[in-house]
Amino acid sequence: MIDHFGFPVRDYRRSRAFYDQALTPLGYSVQKEVTREMTGGSAHCGYGADGRPQFWIGDGETREGRFHIAFVAKSRKAVDAFHAAALTAGARDNGPPGIRAHYHPNYYAAFVLDPDGHNIEAVCHQTG
Repeated sequence: MIDHFGFPVRDYRRSRAFYDQALTPLGYSVQKEVTREMTGGSAHCGYGADGRPQFWIGDGETREGRFHIAFVAKSRKAVDAFHAAALTAGARDNGPPGIRAHYHPNYYAAFVLDPDGHNIEAVCHQTG
């Protein structure tokens, strides 16, 4: 249903460094970066895989409130690795890796708060 989405961040370089590290265990990296020189205004980059940027961050006016986004993890080990990498990159824990049976019996996820306080999740729906 959704092709791509994005939001502005307070400190583009800090958030870029955070997402570079946090998303690597999930197999996602910057697929496209657009500089201020290219746009005449703001810089932004899109994360994804296989040449397809789907999650974008950019400098600009930040919004009030907190976004929530859940990234697909191919395994529970990837969820664990995401959580560890995100914490190392400066995230605050918002829910350690584990089963969230209230969603469904195989919902294995971890939650962190990014540098702007957004609730970032990695989730695996598989049994292992």
